[in-house]
Amino acid sequence: MVMSETTQRRLAAIVLVDAVGYSRLMGTDEVGTLSALSEHRKELIDPLISKNRGRIVKTMGDGLLLEFPSVVDAVTCAVTIQDGMLERNADVLENKRIKFRIGINLGDIIIDGDDIHGDGVNVAARLQEIAKPGGIAISRRVHEDVRDRLDIAFEDSGEQQLRNISRPVHVLGWVPDKDAAVDDAKFVGEAVSPPDKPSIAVLPFENVSGEPEQEYFADGVTEDIITRLTKFRQFLVISRNSTFTYKGLSVDAKTLANELGARYVLEGSVRKSGDRLRITAQLVDARKDSHVWADHYDRNLDDMFSVQDDIAECIIANVAPEFLSAEMHRARRKEERNLDAWDAYMRGYWHLLRYTKNDNVLAKTWLGKAIQLDPVQAHFHSLLAVAHAIDHLYGWCGDPVETLGLAMTSAERGLAVGEQDPAVIRSLGIVHFHARNHEAARGYFEQAAALNPDDAETRALLGSAQAVAGDYDGAVAQIEHAIRLSPRDAHIATWYNFLAIAAVVDGRDELAVTWAKKAVQANPQLPAGYRTLASCCGNLDRNDEAAAACRKLQELLPELTVGQLRARLPYFQKSKDLERYLDGLSKAGLPN
Repeated sequence: MVMSETTQRRLAAIVLVDAVGYSRLMGTDEVGTLSALSEHRKELIDPLISKNRGRIVKTMGDGLLLEFPSVVDAVTCAVTIQDGMLERNADVLENKRIKFRIGINLGDIIIDGDDIHGDGVNVAARLQEIAKPGGIAISRRVHEDVRDRLDIAFEDSGEQQLRNISRPVHVLGWVPDKDAAVDDAKFVGEAVSPPDKPSIAVLPFENVSGEPEQEYFADGVTEDIITRLTKFRQFLVISRNSTFTYKGLSVDAKTLANELGARYVLEGSVRKSGDRLRITAQLVDARKDSHVWADHYDRNLDDMFSVQDDIAECIIANVAPEFLSAEMHRARRKEERNLDAWDAYMRGYWHLLRYTKNDNVLAKTWLGKAIQLDPVQAHFHSLLAVAHAIDHLYGWCGDPVETLGLAMTSAERGLAVGEQDPAVIRSLGIVHFHARNHEAARGYFEQAAALNPDDAETRALLGSAQAVAGDYDGAVAQIEHAIRLSPRDAHIATWYNFLAIAAVVDGRDELAVTWAKKAVQANPQLPAGYRTLASCCGNLDRNDEAAAACRKLQELLPELTVGQLRARLPYFQKSKDLERYLDGLSKAGLPN
């Protein structure tokens, strides 16, 4: 593009809207498709653009390029459009529905007459390409501007390499939850108890190799997954005897929801080619018949039993966090008057993972409501214990001793109603860890890991206990294994900080800086990453980096002092390690 005298630059919210499968629709019914698209524009889309102060830069056949002065207006408009299209498509045959993908970016644009160009537009276009049909994909920059202003729950997809964009872009997605207000109880089969927790059905993995001997392997993988899933007590697993009755049958997810009471379905296939196996797996929301997660795994056939064990471990480690993430999203979209105890628990969990003072208050509020509705659910008490422990760690409490006491009481209540639940035992370990009872904490983590070795969070916490004890190799082995098991886990920033602490205790400050930077990148709102980064850079005399990390730490925790950390920081078993860590923070500029 040739730059003219009238060319200008400005910051803007850019929105790309594109119709899904437009060519197919036109090929099937050209007149009807054009008429329907025109009606959607006239009755819904164009009025919403105008109402939200946007302008149509240009039309591109089946798509629109829009500009908004505010990302709040842009996101509000996009969400309202997609919600509106959901209603307008309700009585339209599936193969005739017009659905849109929408991408939103905040960036610098070049104004050329009525047109706009630039990197900000290019990123928005690529975000639109990866948005789900009927959904929205936004950049993290957009999310940072709207997350505290709009009550819209976006699902974090992490950094993505978008087509023709040189740098990775952190992407978040949203789709309208058409079933949010539907009572889940209507999907419960007669043989399944009421849904005080969500249920999952594992269908027999399909042998698509054409080799009968692979049938045993496919069944073995399925049975192994079912057995391992039962160790996650947060959800109900439909029995093997029930799910294997569907072996060889083609059944849609909504039918399974009705017949088995399953909110989620896990299905997959096994294909052999030479000495290689490819196993695919996908988790489906049975109520909406939509995909939550999918992946594939390639392995050599050196040891069939080892491969089966490895595949089952990998699938379980991915399914558990994806399942919880989907449940948090579902609960956030549900109207408050329709919430049950599990929904309140999921809302509390969502707020707890944001690691801010206000969110922790909301987490405790929602968990308190969950306990009121169902006081005998062990996980509700255990997560409340963790919320109190976080209050203690970050100084979000009046009396640290009293707060730690509340955490211990909640953890013990959870244990009283869920003695052999590994997640509950793990929570008691967390509270003891924060109370600096390191040996007791390690014992609880080991007990939880023995009961559920596939739980990545437990492995990472066991690694943290090994780190404070000076067992660097053991700590790294456990934490890196947790990261391999669950590379997109919501807790991964905390795990990177555990690795940094392990390096600090082992006297490897340069390596600790590397891990601390990974923690900061994984979650820029987590104070722990900046705290460790500031300390290590301070001790390495990297003064500018230390000061910058300390400033960010103080933005997140304005009242934090070295003295407060000395009183409550749980990450060091030996006083000399703690003092060296605190000395680095003093050098970085944290007040004493």
